[in-house]
Amino acid sequence: MAQATNGRLPVLISGGGIGGLAAALALSKIGYPSIVFEQASEFREVGAGIQIGPNAFKVFDVLGVREAIDAVAVFPDSLRIHDAITGEEAMNIPLGPDFRARFGYPYGVIYRPDLLGALLEGCRASPLVTLLTSRKVIDHDDRGTHVVVRTENGESYEGGALIGAEGVWSRIRERVVGDGKPRVAGHIAYRAVLPIEKAPERTHVHRVTLYAGPKIHCVHYPLRRGELLNLVAVFHSDRYEEGWDTYGDPEELHQKFAQARPEVRELLGLIETWRMWVLCDREPVKNWSAGRVTLLGDAAHPTLQYLAQGGCMALEDAVVLAREVQAHDGDFERAFVAYQEKRYLRTARVQLTSRFIGDYVYHARGPAAEVRNQMLRGLTRESMAWLYDGV
Repeated sequence: MAQATNGRLPVLISGGGIGGLAAALALSKIGYPSIVFEQASEFREVGAGIQIGPNAFKVFDVLGVREAIDAVAVFPDSLRIHDAITGEEAMNIPLGPDFRARFGYPYGVIYRPDLLGALLEGCRASPLVTLLTSRKVIDHDDRGTHVVVRTENGESYEGGALIGAEGVWSRIRERVVGDGKPRVAGHIAYRAVLPIEKAPERTHVHRVTLYAGPKIHCVHYPLRRGELLNLVAVFHSDRYEEGWDTYGDPEELHQKFAQARPEVRELLGLIETWRMWVLCDREPVKNWSAGRVTLLGDAAHPTLQYLAQGGCMALEDAVVLAREVQAHDGDFERAFVAYQEKRYLRTARVQLTSRFIGDYVYHARGPAAEVRNQMLRGLTRESMAWLYDGV
């Protein structure tokens, strides 16, 4: 059982990833205690890069972790997309001073463990956040006045509310939404990180570079102040294992990219061991709350990675949720309804746009690829204002 703090039972948060820790930190800023349950033996992220738009940097300011993020992030000079077969440059959006002036915040790329570390340190510095590891939430009971959760090791905890932040395979979502397994996109992502000095010199620039081709694409950018190179290769396949941390098959990867530009194949040849994950999303839903229980991040609105906004949406969720809890003076049922009302259309647009980009833009072939290249050449920073202006 949990102790009340300042007369308040803690908010229980299932999942100690980016969204769960951001929610705990956001709640602490408005004086609400929380307990974060992480099923692993430590709070950690599988090593890979993540792109962070200006909308997420706005959240970092609210959470008080901006300085820690800036210390480890890389700020690219541009976002560039090339045709993976012809090498033609199809898009070049500068991310320098004019971009920052327009949106008020930069565009950055960061190593996932570094992002999680900044949020974790913020939580550890707050007396209102309790962090528990080796605690997998397996069941919950909303009793009207409070919520009780049970963990796999037989413990039970009492709280004022419950937030499910366990990602796309959320157990709590099964109870709240009940829409079965996620939708498998049919795309597989292979990821790797290597020391920058082992990569070709052309990759040492602070830039996000993407090669888009028929049912394939590859993206690379530097991480951790430029010390590492993040490399992600995506292709269509029906061979996959569920989860985030399984090994890929280099033979299948090289077969899929056999027609790609030599510079793309050179990069892929640098990696001997790849981590693989299957890309999944869900149909958008309007309701992801029930009483004193709600969902956040990929548990609520899982999205494909093609807009680089999955983590950003979870961060936005956290601050919007906390503000609604504050606005409704701790009436969690009303706050959660208001929270999802403010979020469902924006997150649905991200989900559907990401799906469209993955199916019809990055992986286009033939005339569709020519249309893609023509369309991308017309994009400007204003094309993304709906997203990067943030909440």
